[in-house]
Amino acid sequence: MKKTLQIIILLLLAVPAFAQTGSLKGKVLDNNQEPLIGVTVLVLGTEKGAVTDIDGTFTVGNLPTGQAVARVSFVGFKTVELPITIEANQATTLEDITLYEGNEILQDVVVTGERINQFSREQTAYVSKLPLKDLENTQVYSTITNELLVSQTVTNFEDALKNATGVDKLWTSTGRGGDGAGYYSLRGFSVQPQLVNGMPGLTNGTINAANIDRIEVIKGPSATLFGNSVGSYGGIINVVTKKPFAGTGGGINFTTGSFGLNQLTFDYNTPLDAAQDIYFRLNTSYQYKGSFQDAGFRETFFVAPSLTYRVNNKLTFSFYGEITKAEQTNPTMLFLNRAAPSDAPDLDALGYNNKLSFTSNGLTIATPTSNFRGEVSYKISDNWTSQTVISTSQTTTDGYYSYLYDYGVYPGNIFTRFINKQNAQTNTFDIQENIIGDFKIGELRNRLVFGIDYLEAKSVDNSSGYAYYGNVSPTGELFPDNPFTPATETGPFPLTTSAVDQAIAPLANGSSVVRQNVISSYVSDVINFTPSLSVMAGVRLDRFENLGDINGEGGFDQTTLSPKFGVLYQPIADKMSIFANYQNSFNNVAPALVGDPNAGPQTLKSFDPEQANQLEFGLKTNLFDYRLNATISYYDIQVSDKVMTDPSNPFNRVQEGTIESSGFELEVNANPIDGFNLRGGYTTNESEITETDDANQLGTRPLEAGPKNLYNFWASYELQNGSLKGIGFGFGINGSSERAVLNYANTGTFLLPEYTIANASVFYQVAKFRVDLKVNNLFDKEYYSGWSTITPQEPRAFLMSLKYRF
Repeated sequence: MKKTLQIIILLLLAVPAFAQTGSLKGKVLDNNQEPLIGVTVLVLGTEKGAVTDIDGTFTVGNLPTGQAVARVSFVGFKTVELPITIEANQATTLEDITLYEGNEILQDVVVTGERINQFSREQTAYVSKLPLKDLENTQVYSTITNELLVSQTVTNFEDALKNATGVDKLWTSTGRGGDGAGYYSLRGFSVQPQLVNGMPGLTNGTINAANIDRIEVIKGPSATLFGNSVGSYGGIINVVTKKPFAGTGGGINFTTGSFGLNQLTFDYNTPLDAAQDIYFRLNTSYQYKGSFQDAGFRETFFVAPSLTYRVNNKLTFSFYGEITKAEQTNPTMLFLNRAAPSDAPDLDALGYNNKLSFTSNGLTIATPTSNFRGEVSYKISDNWTSQTVISTSQTTTDGYYSYLYDYGVYPGNIFTRFINKQNAQTNTFDIQENIIGDFKIGELRNRLVFGIDYLEAKSVDNSSGYAYYGNVSPTGELFPDNPFTPATETGPFPLTTSAVDQAIAPLANGSSVVRQNVISSYVSDVINFTPSLSVMAGVRLDRFENLGDINGEGGFDQTTLSPKFGVLYQPIADKMSIFANYQNSFNNVAPALVGDPNAGPQTLKSFDPEQANQLEFGLKTNLFDYRLNATISYYDIQVSDKVMTDPSNPFNRVQEGTIESSGFELEVNANPIDGFNLRGGYTTNESEITETDDANQLGTRPLEAGPKNLYNFWASYELQNGSLKGIGFGFGINGSSERAVLNYANTGTFLLPEYTIANASVFYQVAKFRVDLKVNNLFDKEYYSGWSTITPQEPRAFLMSLKYRF
């Protein structure tokens, strides 16, 4: 026994001789010599790595001895690789590592470590096409992080956008050709999500939430860097997708819930070569969801492959793809008459039974979409980088689309149903070249982007005409007679494909073809006069060409300059900034025929592009070691040069229409203590049509402006210690003031009531597992959205989510 014990002791003493290890320590700084938190340090050829803490330091332990390479990477900074030597039982200390800012979308591998404030993202390369921190950017934007979406068990894009300050849904995604994506109000104007990773990315349905790394809602007119094809005067919605990262990992998630919801997602990332220079990521999702109404569903399958190949320290290739197959019934919307008085001023008078869908699950519309993107990044020098990006998008609409419209023929708000067969397709091709520099002229630091952008878009619509298909009351009563024909209709207009096809058969199909080309160049420079004082200046030259129909008729072209200017001062470095900006956007206006047709041939009159100009000022903070992030701003947007009928000559058109939109915004992201994250926002907006030839609209609030007041809040807390560690809770609200979905002098006003919706969750996570239980619309509030329409929103819904990470 004694001999055996001696042998065991000798073996234990010998283990270190056979398994010598060491460690690596260091500190990571930015080029202003400030510590960087959340930087990933990976020792290649091992599974060892670390993330820098609040003072920029890191330690990687239990490393095998010998020669190795440490890769240091961080969002918005250029990745560096450092040769290291690990010695037995010693800590190898690297001198302070300085990372220089580069473009996030040029990164070969992007790894984000744990952040203190889970609901805020401090840096992005998309908003300004330069890697600027939020405190350095004169533009206001809201970032919705993936961590926030996970904490809320978000399964759809509409719920994700409820976290953006000042954004409200106007119109549910219809899937119809040309404009089938959802519409949202932002700073008094309607906007659709049409930007993916900073490039055009169309959809005619809803965006799949499974592939979202974050959503960036860029506020205000933003044509200087992005053009006018992907946003509105209120701003732009940019979806940043998940990308390959250094290492192997992923997860699987199953969510089930009310109204037949079942969703399965799978995410896997892996290197494809021994040198770990090629990374592949696959994200895929299947979802089926029914409706709280008597009919309605949406079924989607989604796959998103992505690949990054780091050829060497200078050259990187990347590819991203998103392919969605979707089929749905189009959502129920009651269209109010914009030209005749409404018999009902509100929902109580309308007597609407919102459990009725006025459709059937047999009348569906397919909306497949695809977005592909390729990038080539070449590091010209330490100060200059070239980025070439090519993207393509395709949307298709194939199926039945119906809507209910109040023609005002019947008393009592009787709605006429029209149905057509959609057959439309939109294709875009975009190629963009950016030269990004970070250099000094004398003592002035310049961060500059110069770009050339070419966008080509073609839309083909061969949809059928709309067939009359009966009338219904808001309570569901059928009125079969067609008020527009002398003959009596037989009814009962069954909601089947065969019956609808028979009604559509006599109607001719359309043959619309719209082709547009846009070629642009832009330059933007952020100049630091001092470390605390910077100025941003930019301008875009935009050449728009509408190529007309298939025969080239009806085409026109316009050339526009779009400037941008901002100034920013940090009274407390990296903690507080005061900013002001001037931003511009525009809209191309087609020529119009003018002149009295009774006096001779009319002439074609050309117009300048419509213009929107914003002045904004505010305050941004990032206090208490990244625990409190806040933005407060006031903006004023003036839209001018809207074409309208000449008040003194009904046969002439003049550019004298104007709209004013101004407002106040507050957004706060905070992490008061470890495990406790909260996010809140409030906005108020005043919008008015101040000049128009239409007396019915003069002085009114535009319908697209949405509600005047919006607010949102979400808080999540996870226990950090003890036997209950890993258990957490979440609670939040979303609210809106009343809104006018009809507001003209000749129609009167139809108001949708104000609302406050509460949501709550409980979760438990341990090691690689997480389970969430969530209740949306906790108190089962009845509420609506609309834009000259009435769309009921979902009542109380329960969700359960099971996640496993590997």
